[in-house]
Amino acid sequence: MYQSKYPQNFPENFLWGGATAANQIEGAWNLDGKGLTTAEVVAKAENRKKMSMDAVNEAVLATAIADQTAINYPKRRGIDFYHHYAEDIKLFAEMGFKVFRFSIAWARIFPNGDDQHPNEAGLKFYDQVLDELEKYQIEPLITLSHYEMPLALTKKYNGWADRRTIAAFTNYTKTVFKRYGKRVKYWLTFNEINTGTWGFHATGALDQDSTKNEQLQLRYQALHHQLIASALATKQLHQLCPMSKMGCMLARMQTYPATPNPVDVQAAQVADQKNLFFTDVQARGEYPNFMNRYFAEHGIKITMHPTDQQILAANPVDFVSFSYYMTTVTQANQDGTAVGNMATGGRNPYLQESAWGWQIDPIGLRITLNEMWDRYQKPLFVVENGLGALDKLVNGKIHDIYRINYLRQHIQQMKEAISDGVHLMGYTMWGPIDLISFSTSEMSKRYGFIYVDQDDQGNGSLRRIRKDSFYWYQKVIDSNGENLI
Repeated sequence: MYQSKYPQNFPENFLWGGATAANQIEGAWNLDGKGLTTAEVVAKAENRKKMSMDAVNEAVLATAIADQTAINYPKRRGIDFYHHYAEDIKLFAEMGFKVFRFSIAWARIFPNGDDQHPNEAGLKFYDQVLDELEKYQIEPLITLSHYEMPLALTKKYNGWADRRTIAAFTNYTKTVFKRYGKRVKYWLTFNEINTGTWGFHATGALDQDSTKNEQLQLRYQALHHQLIASALATKQLHQLCPMSKMGCMLARMQTYPATPNPVDVQAAQVADQKNLFFTDVQARGEYPNFMNRYFAEHGIKITMHPTDQQILAANPVDFVSFSYYMTTVTQANQDGTAVGNMATGGRNPYLQESAWGWQIDPIGLRITLNEMWDRYQKPLFVVENGLGALDKLVNGKIHDIYRINYLRQHIQQMKEAISDGVHLMGYTMWGPIDLISFSTSEMSKRYGFIYVDQDDQGNGSLRRIRKDSFYWYQKVIDSNGENLI
């Protein structure tokens, strides 16, 4: 619709906040009936520029299960949000949060994933979290599955490789919708669903001893089951809680061509298509045609039930969310040189990078917001964006101007995208309090506005300390994004 004026500020109801995941903050991995999850059998990485999350096979899994400690498995201890949730939410409220994104640990509700009855102690914990959020009028944004499926389903079905996992998941989602649906307006199905192409952490399926083509076949079949489960959960939510909204979630990897050479431009286009394939299915309700060639060339045959395409078409999500940390450069016939530890591609000579090798590209966020808005015409939500850094506690304070600069530049580009016409719902930076790193399971990689006194070995008082960025973000929220100084 043509208008002579365009938006120049964040909307009045913009959702400012922060994002976390149960497996990176909760701890209490063996308390109150909780079952072991896939996240809790991945050991800490030895190299901080190399991800540890998918080095799992039968032997590694057996060793992890036999180890009943948290020494080598930091996600088992998190930052003890399980016992500090009231204190942490009070700090979020002090910053002025409008929304807090967190995940429900499936294995805290159904320890084996498909138990006959839910674990009441687990349900009660999230009741208490929601009580605290309501006390401060903070909207919850809940992720249903954030890399933490019950390990028992890996052992029983090989995770999402088996279609029977769909029924276990929809029983879980129905349970939490009935319990919390009237209290929660915003939900997400699978965190960064596209990273299931990397394997175990997102699919719960062991495939490390397979050939490359066998891995691809298993992973895309597992992801198909997740896409069906996402659509069915969306249907459940709309039936049980008509006022609530369901979103999908993508790890967005904006791709640039290495040169103006058309073969590089075309290679970058293909890379982007493979990234956006997942939101295409969840937001548009069908498999895009461009994946047919990729599947055929890699010997991938998706087994679908007769009603699967109808299920996808009838239950698209209400909004599209994504994480944004970096962009990548693609060229034809590249050798897969790594960009940090989250993507493959070439280095961009115009960008700086973090201590973990993640190239920093604020303008890329504006580019991807515009492209995704043009593609889907559904409200967008930036639900992860942040800087992992080696924060130093000096005389009881953390002066993290580098984090403020990073966030300021990205927020400025979100504002530009809104002026471009993008409908943006909110921004939950990752993660508002220091937590265990997803990719390396270390504590040293700190994202938060709040410092947590814990080291990589789990030593420390767990004391929470406000960083300089805490007070900066407080001003950002209070001014609705106008005061970025």
